[in-house]
Amino acid sequence: MPEAAKAATLDTVATAETTPETPQPYAELGMADDEYQRVRDILGRRPTSAELAIYSVMWSEHCSYKSSKAHLRQFGEKAPQSDALLVGMGENAGVVDVGDGYAVTFKIESHNHPSYVEPHQGAATGVGGIVRDILTMGARPVAVMDALRFGPADAADTRRVLPGVVSGISFYGNCLGLPNIGGEIGFGAGYAANPLVNALCVGVMKHEDIKLAQAPGPGNKVVLFGATTGPDGIGGASVLASASFDDESHAKRPSVQVGDPFLEKLLIECSLELFAKDLVVGIQDLGAAGVSCATTELAAGGTGGMRIELDRVPLRDPRLTPEEILMSESQERMMAIVEPGRLDEFMAVCAKWNILATEIGEVADVTPQEAERGGRLVMTWHGETVVDMPPRTASDEGPVYQRPYARPDSQDDLRADTPARLERPKTDAELREQVLRVLAAPGVCDPTWVTQQYDRYVLGNTVLATPHDGGLVRVTEDGTRGIALATDGNGRFTRLDPYTGTQAAYAEAYRNVSATGARPLAVTNCLNFGSPEDPAVMWQFAESTTGLADACKQLGTPVTGGNVSFYNQTGEAAINPTPVIGVLGVIDDINDRLTTAFGPDADGAKILLLGETADELGGSVWADTVHGHLGGVPPKVDLAAEAALGEVLASGAEYGVIAAAHDLSDGGLVAALAESALRGGTGCRVTLPDDPFTALFSESTARAIVAIRPDAEAAFTELCTRHGVPAGEIGTVGGTSLSVTHPGGGFDIELDDLRTAYESTLPEIFDSE
Repeated sequence: MPEAAKAATLDTVATAETTPETPQPYAELGMADDEYQRVRDILGRRPTSAELAIYSVMWSEHCSYKSSKAHLRQFGEKAPQSDALLVGMGENAGVVDVGDGYAVTFKIESHNHPSYVEPHQGAATGVGGIVRDILTMGARPVAVMDALRFGPADAADTRRVLPGVVSGISFYGNCLGLPNIGGEIGFGAGYAANPLVNALCVGVMKHEDIKLAQAPGPGNKVVLFGATTGPDGIGGASVLASASFDDESHAKRPSVQVGDPFLEKLLIECSLELFAKDLVVGIQDLGAAGVSCATTELAAGGTGGMRIELDRVPLRDPRLTPEEILMSESQERMMAIVEPGRLDEFMAVCAKWNILATEIGEVADVTPQEAERGGRLVMTWHGETVVDMPPRTASDEGPVYQRPYARPDSQDDLRADTPARLERPKTDAELREQVLRVLAAPGVCDPTWVTQQYDRYVLGNTVLATPHDGGLVRVTEDGTRGIALATDGNGRFTRLDPYTGTQAAYAEAYRNVSATGARPLAVTNCLNFGSPEDPAVMWQFAESTTGLADACKQLGTPVTGGNVSFYNQTGEAAINPTPVIGVLGVIDDINDRLTTAFGPDADGAKILLLGETADELGGSVWADTVHGHLGGVPPKVDLAAEAALGEVLASGAEYGVIAAAHDLSDGGLVAALAESALRGGTGCRVTLPDDPFTALFSESTARAIVAIRPDAEAAFTELCTRHGVPAGEIGTVGGTSLSVTHPGGGFDIELDDLRTAYESTLPEIFDSE
C-alpha cells in the first residue's frame, strides 16, 4: 500500500482524540455497549481501530473469562494445600512437582468452534496451541491426549466432522513426534452441530527450568519468532469462540487458523535451546488473540511498559492493517523478552533452527502515574502512534459479569422421569442381546478406528496408552518414575445433576489414573457449556464448578488451570453440559503399572469386584442405547470411597498382587469384563446375584474389577479390609467366552461374537468415508 494511502486511512491516537464521534464496529467485534463505553472511559477518548481490536479480543469470552471468573475463583479459594503445586492458575499452564527434581506441566483446552467450521485445521491447530502452552512454561512436551464429542455417529454431518477432526489431530501430533496416549470419544444428538474437541498436552522439566509470561527489565528487547503473520484466524477468539452456530458457519472459514506442524517442531527445539542457554527472561506463545494477548500479558506481568513497532512484524500478506495484525491468530509464533547484550546469541540460535526472529520493540519503564493506571503500552505503525493504553486493563481488568442463573423448572420433570419405567430384559436371550447392543454403542465400542491413526509410542517413553484406563509415560528415558493421565466427562450425568455429574467425571478420571497403579496428584479441566446469557446454562455452570471445587478440596488435588468454552449450542439448543476433567498422577516405578487386559498370564486368576453396586441407571449407557432415554438422577458419588479404592489399586500395584485392573464406568460391569477379555484375548466366567440385569448394567461409581495373582488373594483381601473397600469374588479368568451365570440361568458369548459387536461399529460407519 502506498505511504500516502496508509496515512489517509490510518486511525491514530491523534485522530481518535479529535474525532470522538466516529462510528466504530464494536458490536460486530463482540463488544457490548457498556464494554465499549468503559474502554472510552479508560482511555479518556474513543479507542483507535487498533486499540478496539485489542480490547475486543482480550475482553472476549474466550480470553477474559468474563462470565465464568466469578465461579472459577473457588478453585483457588477452596484449593487444597499441596506441596506438589509449583505454579497454579493464572499462567499458561500449571506445574506440579513429581519428585527427583522434576516437574510436570499439563493443561487441556477447547477448539470446538473452529473444528466444526473446518474440522481438519480446527483440530490440528487445537493440538498446536496446547503444545505451545506447555512449551511456554519451559517444558519439553512429551505427550498429548484428546477428549472428543460428536453428534450421532451415523449422522451425515458427523461423517463430515469426525474424520476431519481425527485427521487433524493425527496429522499435527504425528508430525510433531508426540505420542497420543489416550482420551475419550462420545456421541450424542446435542453435539450434532457443535462438536467438542478438547486437547491436552503434558510436558516435563526440571524445577529450575520453569518460565513465566512476564516482561521485566526496561530496555530488554521484545522479539517475535516463528511463523510470519497472516490473515488466517483473524478474530478467531472473539468471533468463533463467542458465537453459537447456524447454517452460515461455513462462511466463517477465514477465521480458522492454519497450522504447520513441521515449523512447530523446529520452534519447539529452538525454544528449548534458548531456554537451556538462559537467553529468555520472559516468554509467551501467540495463541488466542495473537499479538494482542502476548504484548498485553507480557507487559502486565513486568513493568507495565512496552513499546512496539507493528510495521516490523513479519507479514505474509502486506495488505494487513495494524488491527488485523493484532487480531491475527496465525500459528507457530512465540514472543520472548531478551536482554540487549544477549540478543545476538538469541538470534543465532533461531538462525540455527531456521526460525525467523525479529526484534519488534522493547520493555519500557513507566512513571508512578502510569503505573497507577496499569502501565503504558505504545504501538506505532510507520512512525504513527496507533496504540497508547494501559496493558493491564486489557489483560487483567476486563469485565466480570455476575450472570443471572436459575435452576430451570424442567429439571424437576427430567429427574422425575426415572429409568424405573423402562422395560428390562425378561429372559437370558434378551439380556444377552442387550449386552451386545451396549458393547456396540458408539462411545462404548472399540475406538481403534480413531486411535490407530495416532502414533502412541513415538519417543519411546510410552508405558500405557489407549485402550487402557489411563495413559502412562516415563518422566525420563532412563528412570522408572512415570506420570499417568486420564480425561473423563459425562454430559448425560451432568444434564441430570450438574453438581453430581461433574463430581462423577472427576471421580472417573481419578479412578482411571488409580487403575494404572498411579496416585492422583492434580487436576485440569475444560468446561464446555451453552450460552452464559441463558440463566439455565449458568445454573449448570455454577453447580458444575462448585461440584469440582468441592471434590478437589476433599481429595486433595488442586486445579492447576484449564479452559471454559461457552456458546456451545445451535440456535437455542445448548449441548448437554460437558465438563471434561483431566487428572494427573505419579507412579514411582513404571514396572508396577497395571493394565486392563485379562492376558494368558492371568489365566485362572480370581476376579474381584471392588465397591458397592446399586440400582443406578439414570443417564446410563443402557438407558440411552436400548431405550433412547435420559432421565432420573445420576449415580451417587462417594469421594471417600473413591479415595479408598484408589489407594487399594495403587498399593496393590506396588505390592505386585494385581494381574489386571479396570474401572467400572460407561456400560457398567459387563463393558469392563468384555473389554478386559478382548484386550487380553482370554475369556472369563462370572457368577452374579439374583438381579443379573442391575449387576451387569448399573453404573454405580467407586468400583473396579481386578484379577488377583495366584496365592495373593489373602494379601489383597487384607488390603481391601484395611482401607474399607468392599471386595467380592465374582469369577475367574479363562476360556474363550464371556460366561455369565446367575440363580435363574445364564448365557455365554464367545469372544469372536463379542469382538464383532465391539469392533465393527465405527469401521462400518466411517470406512466408506
